Amino acid sequence: MAGAANSRRVLELIAGKWAPRLTPLLRAKPQCDNESLRGGRCLLKKKPLARLAVLLSAGLLAAGAWAQQQQLQLQLQQPAWPSKPVRVIVPAPAGSSLDLIARTLADRLRVMWKQPVVIETKAGAGGLIGMDTVAKAPHDGYTLGIGFNGPIAFGPYMYARMPYAPARDLVPIVLTTSQPNVLAVQADNPANTLPEFVDWAKKQGNRFSYASVGAGSSSHLTMELFRNATHIEAVHVPFSGSPPAGLSLAAGDTQALFAVAPALLPLIQGHRVKLIAITSAKRSNLMKDLPTVAESGYPGFESLAWNGLFTAAGTPPEVVDRINADVNAVLQEPVVRELLANQGLAAGGGSPEEFRAFIDAEGRKWGAIIAKVGIRLDQ
Repeated sequence: MAGAANSRRVLELIAGKWAPRLTPLLRAKPQCDNESLRGGRCLLKKKPLARLAVLLSAGLLAAGAWAQQQQLQLQLQQPAWPSKPVRVIVPAPAGSSLDLIARTLADRLRVMWKQPVVIETKAGAGGLIGMDTVAKAPHDGYTLGIGFNGPIAFGPYMYARMPYAPARDLVPIVLTTSQPNVLAVQADNPANTLPEFVDWAKKQGNRFSYASVGAGSSSHLTMELFRNATHIEAVHVPFSGSPPAGLSLAAGDTQALFAVAPALLPLIQGHRVKLIAITSAKRSNLMKDLPTVAESGYPGFESLAWNGLFTAAGTPPEVVDRINADVNAVLQEPVVRELLANQGLAAGGGSPEEFRAFIDAEGRKWGAIIAKVGIRLDQ
């Protein structure tokens, strides 16, 4: 808006400067001899309006160049990003895998940026509340969000209405991690293999319920994909994050849960829940004795939970590129990669464009599954 106002001011100055000179031109009679007319060299003398057009065009060019210069000077006067604290919105409860990832990144980024990196948890509505906060934040790169499958790639296919449009209102910055889900059951469940679990679940009838870390999450959709493959009847009980979902399973309030392994580790170590299968295409190096769903009778079954950093649409590309480069550097640190791997997380990385293409592909894949299963959520 400032650039447009400056341009108008320049035009006003041009008009004021040239108006006294243009009036005689418009009233002047042509001063051309026959030879000049034949050579076409008398256009401006012959047609004063043409000369007026040339003068005004020159003025417009000058105005545009001056406005661009002023805009550049304003940008150069802006302090380099970041010049104040950066906050990271985690759309899941404290203690969740997303919280762990965000804090791991924040510990290193605050050193690189020489600014505080503040973690804010905003759980609820399957991650929509937290990511809506990011989408509606100022587009300056000082509010980031660690989004995941549900409120980013699944939401547009499940919700009749969302408070934001992921593709329009959010800018993907970088994929942070991905990991498979594991199928967990209560420790005293009689099933120890996937076929045994399927037989047991079918015998429960309407007494069988499963927990998820949120409606529309990877946890939720993985079980729906599994139910579609096994023809199990079950009642869905969504929670706000993995900690309460895991506790409901351990207490026997629900009978099964697909979730990422790190969030269940305390319950596994406490012998309150046990694992039946993993949803990766191949067995995990960290859980080599845990069979995949695919090898247990359901070929081709695969489901990964992933997450990444986002910011509000309209954020300057140079800021997005700076955050992308710095997070990529953190994810390449051997200590960080080992820390994540010990939690069952595969470090991500890549460019913003690659992350956007990945999200688009995930949306197409799971959108078809959502339509087939008939999942529809109200928001």
